[in-house]
Amino acid sequence: MNIAFYTLGCKVNQYETQALEQLLTQRGHTLVPFEGEADAYIINTCTVTAVSDKKSRQIIRRTRKTAPDALIAVCGCYPQTHPKDMEGLSVDLVAGTGDRTGFVDLLERTWAERQSVTALDDAMKRRIFEVLPAGGLEGRTRAMLKVEDGCVNFCTYCIIPYARGPIRSLPLEQAKDQAAHLAAEGYQELVLTGIEISSWGHEFRDGSSLIDLVEAVCAAAPGCRIRLGSLEPRTITGDFCRRAAKLDNLCPHFHLSMQSGCDAVLKRMNRKYDSARYYESVTLLRETFDRPGITTDLIVGFPGETEAEFEETLAFIRKCAFSAMHIFPYSKRPDTPAAKMPDQIPKAVKEERAHRAANLAAEMERAYLEQFVGETVPVLFEEEREGLWRGYTTRYTEVMAPSGENLHNRLRSVRVEGVEGGSLRGVLV
Repeated sequence: MNIAFYTLGCKVNQYETQALEQLLTQRGHTLVPFEGEADAYIINTCTVTAVSDKKSRQIIRRTRKTAPDALIAVCGCYPQTHPKDMEGLSVDLVAGTGDRTGFVDLLERTWAERQSVTALDDAMKRRIFEVLPAGGLEGRTRAMLKVEDGCVNFCTYCIIPYARGPIRSLPLEQAKDQAAHLAAEGYQELVLTGIEISSWGHEFRDGSSLIDLVEAVCAAAPGCRIRLGSLEPRTITGDFCRRAAKLDNLCPHFHLSMQSGCDAVLKRMNRKYDSARYYESVTLLRETFDRPGITTDLIVGFPGETEAEFEETLAFIRKCAFSAMHIFPYSKRPDTPAAKMPDQIPKAVKEERAHRAANLAAEMERAYLEQFVGETVPVLFEEEREGLWRGYTTRYTEVMAPSGENLHNRLRSVRVEGVEGGSLRGVLV
């Protein structure tokens, strides 16, 4: 079959799409662009917000309209949590977030028999981590290594625990093997990803924690940068920082999930920390690493958020001095406790608060970047745009530099000459 993929959502979805691509090509199938003609179209969906659901439905309908005779398969978080929504969308194969190898078998069977199939399990009953092939088929500089699946935090705004089930971790030896394999394939950077990687090893009940995994992966791929995905503040302890500081190839970039800087809002969100514990993590990182990149997520306009509570969050953000932020107006996710909470914030108020937070985030980002003007930094280059090559430092700051060379997947030193938008601008040394 000629097969085309469309992926919505997070890095875990991207990783799983790349794994499915490998499984299919190993069986002799051919990957083709989604915009062109294909025998089968696979849409890997997201359900983190109601907007994600809408986007998934739109791409399914559009694909059926443009390819009326093709096989359309839908997988991912949306059908896992809302299987009835698939009815009336003319989908040939409906699957969820589990058993990706089985999904490939079903795809081939559906193609051969021309009979619609729905295959969904109960995510909450999963206990085994499904090991999938890591890496991609394209010449990318950065590979994702999925080390964990599932979440048991049950934040009041989030449906993902129901889509992904309980915590399952990639065993340490297999993580080391996959990291070494990716390094041998030529990847220069590995990103440890998962639904909630801070909980890696939780179900082993032998004292294993994320830093054990990080040490093992760094040793297995010593020539690769190792970058961590999103972390919960509880991960950052004195022991974690002491051990992490000894790892030469661990990137000093830490994405600490925040969502709000106001304790009352954090409590309504059912987050497992308060602002004091969060700031303790920020302080530990700055005491341990030289100017670490500390990034975060912020939800503004959560139900019941008063102007005073939002101002409290702004003050906390300024205190933390993040290097970059992702800012989202709260989006009501049906079937979550937050969707039923009183005092839902009007759209205009949420957008105005997001704008104010974004202005502060841009101010902090520029202050962080300006520290590096005049310095020489190592950059792993990815792609060229209009004569400028784009790459990233270990702190995950974007760098733009002119060059007539092909710098794809090359690590080069750049002398930083200035700041342009959210990027550093420099010249190759």
